[in-house]
Amino acid sequence: MGLSNSKRLGLLSIILLGINSMIGTSIFILPGKVMALVETWGPFLYLLATLFITSIALCFAKCASLFNKNGAAYLYAREAFGDFVGFEVGMMKWVISIIAWATLAVGFATGLSTLIPILAEEPFRSFLIVGQITFFTTLNLLGIHSFKFLNDMITITKLIPLLFIALIGLFFLKSEHFVLTPIHEIEQTNFKEALLMVFYAFTGFETLAVAAQEMKNPQKNIPIALVIVIGFCSLLYFLIQIVAIGVLGPQLAESVTPISDIAHALGGQWGKNVVNIGMLISIGGINLVASFMSPRVAVALAEDQLIPSFIGTKNRYESPYVAALLTALFACAIALSGNFYQLAILNVVARFTQYIPTCLALLVLRRREEWKPLINGPFYVIIPVAALILSFWLLLQVSWIQLSAGLGALLMGVPLYHFFKWKEASETLPQTD
Repeated sequence: MGLSNSKRLGLLSIILLGINSMIGTSIFILPGKVMALVETWGPFLYLLATLFITSIALCFAKCASLFNKNGAAYLYAREAFGDFVGFEVGMMKWVISIIAWATLAVGFATGLSTLIPILAEEPFRSFLIVGQITFFTTLNLLGIHSFKFLNDMITITKLIPLLFIALIGLFFLKSEHFVLTPIHEIEQTNFKEALLMVFYAFTGFETLAVAAQEMKNPQKNIPIALVIVIGFCSLLYFLIQIVAIGVLGPQLAESVTPISDIAHALGGQWGKNVVNIGMLISIGGINLVASFMSPRVAVALAEDQLIPSFIGTKNRYESPYVAALLTALFACAIALSGNFYQLAILNVVARFTQYIPTCLALLVLRRREEWKPLINGPFYVIIPVAALILSFWLLLQVSWIQLSAGLGALLMGVPLYHFFKWKEASETLPQTD
């Protein structure tokens, strides 16, 4: 039994999934923070961040063109460097995906409670957190078709208010708001902080190939989708920043909810309400992606027997129900414990355990005979080297607390890897009387 081609995600659904993965809550609050740090230089930082993220995304796109299996960065690392490195990359991705899902579930509950205050109180808050994780998990268990329909609808719905602001707002720009502050008057550290902020807002694309086996012609469609997604999201972020500066002017630096404020300026209270609802839908969309992608990381590990193989077991809808239930259980526990903020410091280093091995994998794989015809030419050296330089520079900006937490998590994976390997070996030993 296997997933029929008609039920797999087509190119349009893959593109919408990528957009849903990249556009979450940050687009609704980032313009104000960037303006506060670098004033009207913000749009230039978006262009620079686009160049940075594109170099990394192109490495993912090329690696995705080589394989049709689940796993993304885990798969590329394992193929290039072996089981141990693959295990570390895969486990870090699974763990941080669970933590991110828990954080998003709490974020959705917090956002909804601003509209319905009673939901901020217990036990309603806990019921809402568990309820949404349960809902998305149940949807996931029903198979790819249900997920595909809801993901497409949510992505299109959350894009409507953002596109409205990005396009209609262009007709309400005030030229006097775009006077550039002399660059020497802005602290250098502000530029660095703003650039990092914008860069991290562009992440999420790296999860796209995690579920490659559930996509039509993944080796062709995923690279195409990645290029389109990066281009579209970069343009949208850029236009939103331009409109935010042009409409709100200096007030943007003090705005906590800049997109809502723009909507209020353009459409009154009605416009603001639409954007607030759109923000909740956006958080819900990221929740949906987390519920779908997180278990697939575990499935990839299980299929390669780096964790117990039963975790990859699928139901009659071809959904990995064991991995989905385990992921949901861990997400609920973290969300209800309130420790996700402390655990979230792993997120920064976890990103680089996806980026750096993938860029290195491209350089390693191109030297192997079976891949040489597919990865030849200087382009496949220049791009990954540039992406690696960028990644290491960004990693140097990480605080010692974040770096220590990330390295600690990787070290914890060492005994876990050897335990699973020992268990697998003991189970495959021939039985003697």
